[in-house]
Amino acid sequence: MAIRQQAPRVFEEELERSTRREDSEPRYLNRDASWLDFNRRVLARAGSSDVPVLERARFLAISAHNLDEFFQVRGAVLAQNVETGLSDRSPDGLTPLEQRELFRERTAQFARDQDAIYASSVAPALQGAGICVCDYHELDHAARSHLDTYFALQLFPVLTPLAVDPAYPFPYISSMSLNLAVVVADPLTREHRVARVKVPPALPRFAALPAGNSFVPLEQVISAHLDALFPGMDIITHHPFRLTRGADFQLDSDEDDLLEAVRDVLKRRRLSPLVVRLEIDERMPDEVRDLLIRELEMDQLDVHVVHAPLDLSALFQLAGLDRPELKYQQWVPSVPAALLPHDGGYDIFAAVRAADVLVHHPYEDFDASAVAFVEQAASDPSVLAIKQTLYRTSGTNSPIIRSLIRAAETGKQVVALVELTARFDEQANISWAQALEQAGVHVIYGIVGLKTHAKVSLVVRTEAGQITRYCHVSTGNYNPDTARIYEDVALLTSDAETCADMSELFNALSGYSRDVQYSRIIVAPQRLRGALTELIHREARPGGRIALKLNGLIDPEIIDALYEAAETGAEIDLIVRGMCALNPAASAAPERLRIRSLVGRYLEHSRIYRFGIGADADYLISSADLMPRNLDRRVEVAVPVTDSGLRGRLDEIIELSLTDDALAWQFDGHGWTRVPVTTGVNAQEALAEGALRRNRGVA
Repeated sequence: MAIRQQAPRVFEEELERSTRREDSEPRYLNRDASWLDFNRRVLARAGSSDVPVLERARFLAISAHNLDEFFQVRGAVLAQNVETGLSDRSPDGLTPLEQRELFRERTAQFARDQDAIYASSVAPALQGAGICVCDYHELDHAARSHLDTYFALQLFPVLTPLAVDPAYPFPYISSMSLNLAVVVADPLTREHRVARVKVPPALPRFAALPAGNSFVPLEQVISAHLDALFPGMDIITHHPFRLTRGADFQLDSDEDDLLEAVRDVLKRRRLSPLVVRLEIDERMPDEVRDLLIRELEMDQLDVHVVHAPLDLSALFQLAGLDRPELKYQQWVPSVPAALLPHDGGYDIFAAVRAADVLVHHPYEDFDASAVAFVEQAASDPSVLAIKQTLYRTSGTNSPIIRSLIRAAETGKQVVALVELTARFDEQANISWAQALEQAGVHVIYGIVGLKTHAKVSLVVRTEAGQITRYCHVSTGNYNPDTARIYEDVALLTSDAETCADMSELFNALSGYSRDVQYSRIIVAPQRLRGALTELIHREARPGGRIALKLNGLIDPEIIDALYEAAETGAEIDLIVRGMCALNPAASAAPERLRIRSLVGRYLEHSRIYRFGIGADADYLISSADLMPRNLDRRVEVAVPVTDSGLRGRLDEIIELSLTDDALAWQFDGHGWTRVPVTTGVNAQEALAEGALRRNRGVA
């Protein structure tokens, strides 16, 4: 496809330079700038020649999708803060207006870098592999004829041109939709008129040619046939554009019915009036752009001129091509050795009674652990009750939800807390909640004001006349789709105190409680912040050791405690995939605050806390990151890991993450840079190989 090419450059060096700071050292870094730094690390994978071609396309699609959600949420929050006149400064000292200006500056630069990565790296790599994103007008007669037929049979019946003039009000343009602004002229009066044509979102973004390796953007196919949509009119010009609206709406705190409140949020999101971004192609004339700005009632500073195809997240379509030689080698997760069938049978409860089991996804099988745990509970006549939290589930086919429904239909007591407010999964969760209710499951629709983010499952079973409980606690969602690409850990245990705590937790979530006391688990928002702060303070001494593996670290109170611990003598290693507001350069002991981030084939997602070293250390796994929302506004669970063998497994994850020099970046407060390659350790590959050896019984 013909787009403006930029001069070749070394993208990783450019991305590193763009994150470097020249101002005085702030104590807390800006959260939005830090998030964009993370997405730059994702984008760098798209520009890495050592990444398989279709995986590079996937990484570019991921970075584009991430940026879309960033605009819908953070872009909306910042715009609303300015419009409502808020004056509160962020922890890094910026006013709402300064935050929005920084957001606009950094996102505009990021969009330009995405364009450049596509033009100078991804598109040529695809071309070199025989995969072409072609221009319709450069195709031969046979290819055009194929697309002409496709337009007539598949596109034309669903397209609806909408005129824009005094007789026709400007149409509502939905968020994330791809559109064509078409200027036509009446052949008699020569009067110019504008119309909008929406590209059908239900059809693939790229129209495939018969060979299967060449594709044309759908808007080009439509553009080539505009005479069929505007018969008798002269087509003057046409230009694609894409709109992003705010999607961050708060629940009405006065709403008694949480289900109706969430439905209201979905309605407001669909009809959001707040435009936070308009993407246009570089050839759009000023008069068309000005018309869009005026009719959309938006700020021209939120217009992004794009040189690559609009909506690069559509590259997921190409990344899904059946070309295994252009992708990472397929990894088949192994079944944890403790969960393998023994003595000719399979009994997950017997395995967990014998010893706690730690499972590491995606290297170890989700179906053989989390899914099997609930499936066996649903089928087992000795099981009396199953209690489950559900935050993000899989599309239309969730084996865990099917098992919960089957359990309820056979008379078991089944409780499911379905978090309706999981952003962008609300509609799916509403549908699942209704299906569960219809089957007789007691469904809890979350708690107003608190998202239930904890990932826990509890099974109550009668054994030899006694009640025995089993639980599964995870750092990731009960979603078999994401379990194949998200790195997470989960604990299966029958520990009496831990399981009793889980019963108390579910009772607190389903009933009324003010101050529940737990013996083993640590629950937010009541206790987690205080417990973690105490553990940090305990290690604040010469010889103290702290290692935290997280997705985000932006909580000022926790950051202050880490600064104090390092300056008192503790050695601190932080493995933070995403946002990190801690600035080592602002510390009096920057050498004791080491921060790194791994970006690779799998999304690093587990949260592992280690305080101390050796037998006296405390190990916790949790669903919580160190962010105000997790510590203060969510129900989160951290569970201690006490078995020495399982603690060794957590050590392996942490230490490989700290020695990796294939996927790792490091942060010194002035910028993120790639860790120099010396040993070639790829933590994800090493963990995959380790799981295979361990579960085959190889020492």
